[in-house]
Amino acid sequence: INYTIYENHNTAQWVTFVHGAGGSSSIWFKQIRDFQKQYNVLLLDLRGHGESKTTLKTAFKQKYTFSALANDIHEVLDFLKIEKSHFVGISMGTILIRQLAEMYPDRVQSMILGGAILKMNFRSQILMRLGNLFKYVLPYLILYKLFAFVIMPKKSHRKSRLLFINEAKKLYQKEFIKWFKLTAEINPVLKWFRQVELNIPTLYVMGEEDYMFLPSVRSVVANHYKSSKLVVIQNCGHVVNVEQPNIFNSAVLSFINTAQ
Repeated sequence: INYTIYENHNTAQWVTFVHGAGGSSSIWFKQIRDFQKQYNVLLLDLRGHGESKTTLKTAFKQKYTFSALANDIHEVLDFLKIEKSHFVGISMGTILIRQLAEMYPDRVQSMILGGAILKMNFRSQILMRLGNLFKYVLPYLILYKLFAFVIMPKKSHRKSRLLFINEAKKLYQKEFIKWFKLTAEINPVLKWFRQVELNIPTLYVMGEEDYMFLPSVRSVVANHYKSSKLVVIQNCGHVVNVEQPNIFNSAVLSFINTAQ
C-alpha cells in the first residue's frame, strides 16, 4: 500500500494515521503540520484507496477481511523498520487500528480513535442491509452519498460530507463492493472489541453530534476505564479531525505526550 512519511530528526517516536473507508490519507491535511513538529508522521492509503491502487494480483485475491487490512499496515511498519507507533484513526480506520492492536499489541503504543465505530445502531444496520441489497445494482456513489447524509446529516457537516464523497469518487465500483462486503463481519468483530479491554492507552475523540456512534463509545469507555479516555467535541459531527482540527490536534497531542 502507498504511504507518505514526514520525518522529525529530533525524535524516534512515530504517529501513524489511518483513514476510513472511501477516504484517503489526504483527509489528514489539517494534522500534518502540528504533529510533524513533535513526531515522525506516517500516512497510509488503505488498499484500493488514494494512491494504493489495486494491482491485478490483488484484484483477484479473496475477499477483504479486517485482519488482512490490518496486516497491510503491519507490513509497512516492518518495511520501514518502525518498531512501535502511536496510531490515529478515523471512522472505519479505528476498527483497523483496534484489529492491529489485537494481532500485534507490541507494535501499538497508543490508540486514538476519532469518530470511532464500536457498535452499529439500528439505523446503521438498516443502512448496511440496504447497501447489501443494492450494491450490485446502484452506482456506488449513490450509496455512498446516502451513507454520508445519514452519518453526517447537519448543515455544519457539509464540508466533511463533500470531502468524503469527493474521495470516494476515486474508488472503483469493484473496490467499493469488496469494502462493503466487510460489513458482513463487522458485528462479531465489534462485539469482541466492546467486550475485551486491551492494556494499551486509548483515547476516543467523538463529536457530540455523532449520534450514530457516540452512545456506544460512552458505554465502552465507562467499562474500559483502566485504559480508555473520552473527549467529546462540541458542535462537531463524525469526522472530528476535519470539522474541529485545532481542538482535535491539541487533545490528541496532549494524550500522546502522556502515553509515552
